[in-house]
Amino acid sequence: MSLGSPRLHLRSVGSTNDKARELAEQGAPHGTLVTASEQTAGRGRYGRVWVTPPGTAIAASIILRTFDGLLPLRAGLAVADLAGDAARVKWPNDVLLDGLKVAGILVEARAPEWAVVGIGVNVVSVPPEVADIATSLDRDDVDGALSELLRALDRRVAQPADELLAALRERDALLGRRVRWSGGEGVGAGIDASGALLVDTPSGTVALSSGEVHLLANVNGGR
Repeated sequence: MSLGSPRLHLRSVGSTNDKARELAEQGAPHGTLVTASEQTAGRGRYGRVWVTPPGTAIAASIILRTFDGLLPLRAGLAVADLAGDAARVKWPNDVLLDGLKVAGILVEARAPEWAVVGIGVNVVSVPPEVADIATSLDRDDVDGALSELLRALDRRVAQPADELLAALRERDALLGRRVRWSGGEGVGAGIDASGALLVDTPSGTVALSSGEVHLLANVNGGR
């Protein structure tokens, strides 16, 4: 069954992920899609708020019954596919256009029973209060963008891991860039075979399998 069926669409909801988790617990099948025209209490990673004004963005959560540990990376690449060739993925799944964030992704799971992939994509515009850090696809067809996203996610979920990681490396926003995380600072050195982020530091190369990474200035001083 392809992703997106059955579909529950809500005019307004606090969080599509919360509703999808509820449906997953009740036995909703693989591919079930929850969407909303307006999301008032959406959640990003680390508890950040992701609000979706009416009619401007994709607010969707998809239930998966078959998935692996690379799912967050798969979701980020699917959004990058939608956003176009210029899109880059900031490990693990932030999607950037011209250095600005175009989407928010939150994967929640109770393995091995289910996973919920929550995706918010700014399609038409972004709220003025986040215009300095976020951007949009600059499109006016939210439903069309959603259909493209579901097809891309379907492909990425089924893609062999080695092919997926090769595609991720081509879109790596952190390669050669100075980054900071809770354990220190270094320079992005690629993605390894497990999907971990490699970072070169003065004491050697470290592999980050989880956590938050902040993008700093280029090694050469550029943006």
